[in-house]
Amino acid sequence: MNQTAVEQYVDLFENLTPEKVTQFEPLVTEDIRFADPFNDVRGFSKMSDILTDMFERSENPSFKVFEWFQQSESAYIRWEFSAKLPVLGVFKTEGVSRLSLNKQGLITEHLDFWDSAPIYMKLPLLGRILRSIRAKMALPS
Repeated sequence: MNQTAVEQYVDLFENLTPEKVTQFEPLVTEDIRFADPFNDVRGFSKMSDILTDMFERSENPSFKVFEWFQQSESAYIRWEFSAKLPVLGVFKTEGVSRLSLNKQGLITEHLDFWDSAPIYMKLPLLGRILRSIRAKMALPS
């Protein structure tokens, strides 16, 4: 069976290693937009740099894909990311990636949506301030 670019993309994320990062290149356009809570870049080389940096800055990063679907020129992937991060320790978060495709089936845009607050909450000074704000905004229990 011939896999679509999205199927191959999902499979790559689930089995991502530093050596496999370059395997995204034939699945995306040269000027792909890749955005997450910390980055917003254009071009495969910059996307590749971000993914490579993830492996350099964390231990055992991995994505577990729960589900995905494609409809016409859009696709969505629901996933869990886990890794051991410096200073913060073990980190897990769920998120969604929205992919846009061109008429040739190549991915033109990868937008990640996930809550980065847990990272900030673990930082000593900033975390204390954010926890205080969160407590004031939460519904009383």
